[in-house]
Amino acid sequence: MTRPIPILFAVVGWLAAATAIRADVSFAEVVRKTNPKIVKVYGAGGFRGITAYCSGVLISPDGYILTVYSPTLDTRELRVHLYDGTRHACELVAAEPQLDVALIRIKDRERFKDLPLEHFDLSQPPPEMKVGDWVLAFSNLFEIATRDEPVSVQRGVISAITPFAGRRGIHEAAYRGKAIIVDAITNNPGAHGGALTTRKGELIGIIGKELKNALSETWVNYAMPITELRDFALRAMRGDYKPLDRPETRQVVDKKPYHGLVLVPDILDRTPPYVEEVIPGSPAARAGLRPDDLIVFIRAPRPDSPGELEERVIASCKAFKETLAGLDPGMTIKVIVRRGGQLLSLDLTLEPPPPAATK
Repeated sequence: MTRPIPILFAVVGWLAAATAIRADVSFAEVVRKTNPKIVKVYGAGGFRGITAYCSGVLISPDGYILTVYSPTLDTRELRVHLYDGTRHACELVAAEPQLDVALIRIKDRERFKDLPLEHFDLSQPPPEMKVGDWVLAFSNLFEIATRDEPVSVQRGVISAITPFAGRRGIHEAAYRGKAIIVDAITNNPGAHGGALTTRKGELIGIIGKELKNALSETWVNYAMPITELRDFALRAMRGDYKPLDRPETRQVVDKKPYHGLVLVPDILDRTPPYVEEVIPGSPAARAGLRPDDLIVFIRAPRPDSPGELEERVIASCKAFKETLAGLDPGMTIKVIVRRGGQLLSLDLTLEPPPPAATK
């Protein structure tokens, strides 16, 4: 009368093993179907601190791609590699810095008329998500894939769905909206622009940039929900997207802080902010700035929270002048420059303008 017990355990063990096998097979099938919808994006960068690659997700059969807005896209040589290893020239269609998102597209889209690309269909309502759900993250983190190699896949759980704007200690957080916090280490170099999906492979978010919480000195692993980005993507594909109103559009009073930098002549709309001259004895000279330095970022105190720093991308001479104009003399900022293939962070203390200062 004792034999049915071990038999019962054997049956339960067999069922558990069979269930695990079915789960593994299902997982592999989701990965196989999702990989063709992820692209490897290559563009500007390549020096310390800024990667020349990131990830993107196909959202149309003819080559529209949703990705994160980053310096990688700031080049005329932008290209993507598809899952089959083919390379295609791309162009930037629209960008929304407040959402930290951009839409790019393959230039030669006619070639996909007869062979449409696998893609995520944003015309369908996004799936519901809740804390505790399993998720999969697909991205080209660490440039693990270059041509036809599959991108990386990570499995995790949604730890929180929380507002992202104004979170204390978060730097480089241009994105305003909710964020999906996950328990997998998803946000590594090259991962931004990748896809966060449900266990079934349904798109629920776009993996964001690397961000660090200054209070806890821990990295944040998150994605921006597709519900926050869907309207931008659909309207940008139609060509009728208008950038969001920005609080920064208010009139900025030029406080004329003195730094002692002379940039190259601003002859183009986006003249790179190279340093042409450093005035001897000026704040810039004491900070260690040199001619031919390329100004990449400026970290300055947040207007609404002076105890925190916010990072601003300096893409042109005009952007440098506009950013510095609103800063107070006496303020110390961090100027991140590219010098000899490396990024250097220099502390620059602004001063009141000298009586006869002309630069």
